[in-house]
Amino acid sequence: MGFSLDVFSDNPYLTNCWMLAREGGEEVLVIDPGFEAERVHGILSKAGLKAVAALATHGHGDHVGAVMAFCGNDIPLYIHEEDELALTDAAAWGAGYGTYSPGRPPLTRAIKDGDTVEAAGFTVEVIHTPGHTPGSVCYRFDDSVFSGDLVFAGSIGRYDFPNSSEEAMFASLRRFLELPDEVQVLPGHMATTTVGRERRSNPFLLQLV
Repeated sequence: MGFSLDVFSDNPYLTNCWMLAREGGEEVLVIDPGFEAERVHGILSKAGLKAVAALATHGHGDHVGAVMAFCGNDIPLYIHEEDELALTDAAAWGAGYGTYSPGRPPLTRAIKDGDTVEAAGFTVEVIHTPGHTPGSVCYRFDDSVFSGDLVFAGSIGRYDFPNSSEEAMFASLRRFLELPDEVQVLPGHMATTTVGRERRSNPFLLQLV
């Protein structure tokens, strides 16, 4: 497989905070540090690992709530340009269900569709998959994809928030289905799955096949 993967989901929303490292490497990519920044850093430190970048799949608080504490002044945060405003002004971003904004880490980097992030020995492709939020993304690396709140095992993310879009969500799901069946899906909540498994059994995707 060429990489090691761990997940931290000890929070009220059971949001997956993924930790990704090359086998034998000491640098880690962290995806969606929404909670318990010190505990996540503690897990890495105990394993002799160090976070070198944080990737946000989208701007909801359960995925970015701990970015200021996690990133500090040293770790870059990558977030899509259409969700970057959620860090500083959730009301203007259009969240609609609250105005909590975690803050913008000094090394925040706005990304867009087709960009790549090079860190910890990985080349990660940014796939813009709006619908759940305007700037929701998936991150593809090797034969795996972090799907955020686009696709879960047997379900999909919500698209009924004020700044969500049903039309964009289903366009993004069609784009997801362009991925090969063998691609491992690492979602924002719940267990891992594969593109093929979801293509064959996910009731929301069956209507698109």
